[in-house]
Formats: sequence, C-alpha cells, structure tokens
Amino acid sequence: MPRVQEHPEHPEGGRKYGAYQIEIYRDGILHNRLPTVTCDSNKLEEQAKKFLGARSFNYVAGGAGERATMDANRLAFRQWKMIPRMLRPTTHRDLRVELFGQTFESPLLIAPVGVQTIFHHDKETGMAEIASQIGLPYILSTAASSSIEEVAKANGDGARWFQLYWPQENEITKSLINSALTAQLLHRAKSNGYKVLIVTLDTWALAWRPADLDNAYLPFASGIGDQIGFSDPVFRAKFAAKHDNKTPEDDIFLASREWEADVFSGAAHTWEELELIKQAWDGPIVLKGIQHVEDAKKAVEMGIQGIVVSNHGGRQLDGAIGSLEVLPEIVEAVGDKLTVLFDSGVRTGVDVIKALCLGAKGVLIGR
Repeated sequence: MPRVQEHPEHPEGGRKYGAYQIEIYRDGILHNRLPTVTCDSNKLEEQAKKFLGARSFNYVAGGAGERATMDANRLAFRQWKMIPRMLRPTTHRDLRVELFGQTFESPLLIAPVGVQTIFHHDKETGMAEIASQIGLPYILSTAASSSIEEVAKANGDGARWFQLYWPQENEITKSLINSALTAQLLHRAKSNGYKVLIVTLDTWALAWRPADLDNAYLPFASGIGDQIGFSDPVFRAKFAAKHDNKTPEDDIFLASREWEADVFSGAAHTWEELELIKQAWDGPIVLKGIQHVEDAKKAVEMGIQGIVVSNHGGRQLDGAIGSLEVLPEIVEAVGDKLTVLFDSGVRTGVDVIKALCLGAKGVLIGR
C-alpha cells in the first residue's frame, strides 16, 4: 500500500504512490516475485478474460450495440495531448480535493459497479474495505450483490456514497433513501453513513448489449445483483401481499422479475420528479449520466449539488458522444455552480489528469 510521506505543505502526510513502482522492482529483483495483475492497462481485459467465465467477462467488458460509444470514449482521450513543462516546483504533489464539504486524499472515487460477486467472491464488501484502506470514496450500486448494511460495515470509517437506480415505485424509492416507512429502513442509506446520493439517469431500461444477449445472460434474473431490493422491507411487503406471503427467497426468479420491473421499468422519470428525491434526501445529490449542456443547466436550476458527466462507460447508448468530448463545455457552463465529476473511458493516470485539466473535480474509476 502507498506509504505516508511528510512535507511542509502537507504536514499530515500524503500517500507515496510512486513507492509502488519501486516495490514492484524490488520484489522482482530480490524475491523473483512479479505483479499478480499486469501493469499494462491495455492488457487488463485480456488477463481478466483468462480468469473469468465467459458470461461474467462479457457482462463486465461488454457495451451497447457495436460498442461505438466505448470507442468514442477512448478516442476522446487520445485526441487530447499532454504538453509537459520543465523545471517546475513539482517535488511535493498535493492531490487533495474537497467534495461536498469533505476533503479526500486524491480526486479518485470508486465508481458504482453492480453484481460484483460474479467477478470475485469478496464482491462489494471487499471493494468497500479496500477503498477505506486507501482513502477513496466508495460508491455502492443499487445493483449490488451485498446489502447496504454489509457494505457499510466493511467500509468502516471510510467515505461511502449511495448510487440509486431510481425505481418507478415512489414508495420503494423513499424506503431505499431515507426510511420514513419502517423502523428497519431507518438505519439504511443515511443512517449507515452514506453521505452523498448519486442518481443514475441513463438506465431506466437496460440497453441492447450483444455480449450478454448472445449468452442469454442477465445476472439479475437469478437474484444476483438484487440484494438491496430483496433486503428492502417495502419491496418484501409488496411481494408478500401480491404472492400469498411469499418471500423473495421462496421464488427468486419471480422476485427478480418484479424488482427489475421496478428498477429498470422502461418508463423514464421527469425533471419535476426530482423534487421527490430532494424531499427524501437531505444531503448532496449528484445526477449521473449528464451529456448535454442544457441538462447540466437544468440540474443547476433544480438545485442539484453535482453531476457526473458520463455515458455509463458506453453500456447504455450506442453511437453517443465520448464523455470527455463534452466535459469542457459543461464545465464552462455550470462548473462554478455545482460540482462536476467525470467517468467513462478512464484507463490510466494520464486519463485522470486530462479529465481534471478539462475541469472535472473528481474522476470515477470502475470497469
């Protein structure tokens, strides 16, 4: 893990990320021990394919349609070039950033990635624990294979945010966010220490994803990635009332279909409905999936505290603009009025630098 270094401008210390490179060389030279995971970002996908089953790999690596949006994301990064300057006072680098009143050691955030149990048995709880150890905010997906409470426990004193796939059923939405309905939910998202709400706007219906369709694979259909719904008392009560007091565990396939119908209903929400979210959540709200300047301006008009310039990593709309391409004009339009975060297409540290240079305050890293 990166070590802490002291310097006058950052007396409490900062992680010495560069030490990791020295550790790799040292372990190889002295102990003949090579990195478990490749250091070449272009080889990560190939390496993952060797260890994951075909369905798991296709789910995490696939995109919408012919993956044109995924290509656009990478092209956008490659079109921006770095121009280095020399003999500058860069010995002590302070990567700290303040987001929604909290200071973090770096501008990186762990993006909300669902169904992590199909990638590794540690699933979201393992990732949340590591995020806490290295000082990064962890964003829990609604499509998690761990519950809100399990992730909060694993994350400990770490910073954690909650990502909402916005159900059409408003009663369930209130329950997921800040329970005024049942005692069980009183200690869920807000009471379990999730400080920021990320509302994903671009996934009210699942996209046409050929890699999943060719295997007829949808993890949610077998209950994988439905844990937050299945552990929700409002959803459980609704399911029991409709199906002779059955629990989701009694009929996972049926329960999965009903949860999917709520979360991925195929019916879009409206800007006016954001008032429901604002009434139920008294912390910062961030809208994820903004790709147009006018939508960014509308977020400001609605009193929203932040946005994520994102196209869902190319998983939702084929043929869309690369997120980085639109970032500068969105920042220019609203960057002084709300917090602009970024994701989609990020592969390297240089990519992160480019997004920050173009105005993002933080960068989400995920698949």
